[in-house]
Amino acid sequence: MRDGKENYRDEIYSLPVRAGKRTYFFDVKATRGNDLYLTITESKKKYNEDGTFYFEKHKIFLYKEDFEKFSNGLSDAIAKIEELKASGEYTVKDGEGYERRNYNNDGYSSDVNFDNLD
Repeated sequence: MRDGKENYRDEIYSLPVRAGKRTYFFDVKATRGNDLYLTITESKKKYNEDGTFYFEKHKIFLYKEDFEKFSNGLSDAIAKIEELKASGEYTVKDGEGYERRNYNNDGYSSDVNFDNLD
């Protein structure tokens, strides 16, 4: 019930981005003080054992004081991914140590040295 008061958490702008099995929602909202903030929601369709489905959602709230740092961090991380893909090699921690992996257009493949096998 709104009691005649304006609902300050109504969405001002919403952009759904479909990406494979996931949908990301970028929603601009306003606080009671009229400061704008962004929520980023990841939604993925999941199935119960009986075949019925539900949506699993994860949400991030991003406030104006963090926009620049978040944007810079995201840009840096994406740039690093592109750099690693271009080099073709990066390390992946596997729980017991590190394993060298190569990236190729077909996906990921491990470097395996068969010379050490008896």
